[in-house]
Amino acid sequence: MRRTLRREPGGILTTGETKTYAGTRKILLPKSTAELLQQHQAQAVSPWMFPNPLQPEVPVSPDRASYQLRRLLKKAGLPQIRFHDLRHTFATHALSDGVDAKTLSGILGHTNASFTLDTYTHVTGEMQQQAANIVGAFLTETFGKELKPWQRAAST
Repeated sequence: MRRTLRREPGGILTTGETKTYAGTRKILLPKSTAELLQQHQAQAVSPWMFPNPLQPEVPVSPDRASYQLRRLLKKAGLPQIRFHDLRHTFATHALSDGVDAKTLSGILGHTNASFTLDTYTHVTGEMQQQAANIVGAFLTETFGKELKPWQRAAST
C-alpha cells in the first residue's frame, strides 16, 4: 500500500500516509493474483484500483464497497459481516494453517505480534485439538505409551 484513503470531516476524500510505519509494507501475493493485478493495470483507464465509475480520475468512496457487500450478502441470504470481520477470519485461518505470529503481524501491518494475537485471532476447536495432539505426543515420547506419569513416580 502506497497511501491510504480516508474521509475527512465534511465528507471529502483525501489520500495520505498510512497510520503507522508498519502500515506501509510490501506483501507477497500468490503468482496468480499478481498476474491478474498486472493484467488489470495494463488495461486500466484510471490509476485507482477501484475508480469512481462517473469520475475515473478519483477513487470510489470506501463506503461504496461496504454498501455493495451488505447488498450482496442480503441478496444471497447470508448473515451481515463487515470487511474487518474478513480480516479477523483471515488472521485466524492463517495462524491455524501454520503462519507464524510475527509474519502474520507484518502482513496485517502491526508493529507487535502480541497485538495481532490478542486482537485478530480466535482459538478454534481445531486449534485446541492440534495443541492437545502436540502435548499428547510429547508426553508419549517422554513417558512411553504404557507408563503413566504417576506410575513412574510411584516406581522410583
